[in-house]
Amino acid sequence: MSIFAPVLQLNQEYALSTLPPEKRTLLGVDIGNTKTHALLTDLKGRVLGFTEGGCGSYEVLGPDGYAQNLKLITSEVIAQAGVSPKSIAGMGFGLAGYDWPSETPIMAAGITALSINAPFAFDNDVMIGLIAGAEPGWGVAVDAGTGNNVRGRDAQGRTGRITGNSARFGEFGGASELVILAVIAVTHAWTSRGPATALTRMLMDYAEVDSEEKLIEGLAMAQIHLSPILARDILQTAAEGDPVAQEIVQRNAHDLGLNVNAVIRQLGIQDQAFDVVLIGSLFNAGEQVIKPLRETIYKFSPKARLNRLSVPPVVGAVLLGAEACGISPGQIRPTLIQSTASKLTPSDPSDLLE
Repeated sequence: MSIFAPVLQLNQEYALSTLPPEKRTLLGVDIGNTKTHALLTDLKGRVLGFTEGGCGSYEVLGPDGYAQNLKLITSEVIAQAGVSPKSIAGMGFGLAGYDWPSETPIMAAGITALSINAPFAFDNDVMIGLIAGAEPGWGVAVDAGTGNNVRGRDAQGRTGRITGNSARFGEFGGASELVILAVIAVTHAWTSRGPATALTRMLMDYAEVDSEEKLIEGLAMAQIHLSPILARDILQTAAEGDPVAQEIVQRNAHDLGLNVNAVIRQLGIQDQAFDVVLIGSLFNAGEQVIKPLRETIYKFSPKARLNRLSVPPVVGAVLLGAEACGISPGQIRPTLIQSTASKLTPSDPSDLLE
């Protein structure tokens, strides 16, 4: 796969040079691993309907489950808005689990099964977060939640990425990877390779064991399974002053910054001013995570601007749908963001790994 793969996957059977009068709405869908959002707007970006569902990723539900979930939530938002599917001028989709060209037919099949005669575009769900959060529609998005991912595109539409496949590929930065680093630190403390740490007691309490040896044995024998939610306790242990916990929190964030720098390097934009959009619940920890991330990025790209995504990523899906049918996203972006803010309740920024 070329690292500069096209952002848009367009339905070539129906391309609009001008919009017929009946084409007066835009559809955006954000399919995630935990929840799915669908947003329908008019051509000016005013919200007509919004619906929310559960997990929609094909990696979890399988291709058929993905297609069924997509059809259900699309039907629901169209019904809520009280419009006809024939009114849709363009559609955009952000799809969790869409990582490789071999998955393109699966993604496209679910969309074409909607039987909506409109051009569409789809990409990984991190990319719609970038489109939603970066005013010019390009830059870099970094997602740090349960795992981590980084996607980017430049002003010419070239795209860059990491694998998004976590520690197996040496990509740290999310909650799962922070837990992995904690296990390493606790193991090193047990073998006397590293210093003692309060993380040991924290993991023992979670696993409900009464000795370090039982903890290590349980982990080694796959009898103890650690949840990414433990990232909250690791961050708390670091905040309470444990130097080992502080070190791994900083390392995890630093590595996430290196992932971002890799995508910046692919795009060749390190000397330009651009947005780095921060997505994901791990950033709710604040400067504890963001400061080392920022420092790592600024050393390589001093003109980068870090900002938290303040609107639902599904906004980016609508903007992607606008691109697909030839509407400039910049024309509708201000109205879309304002209208979405009045209709949708943002998540609590204090929630970690919501």
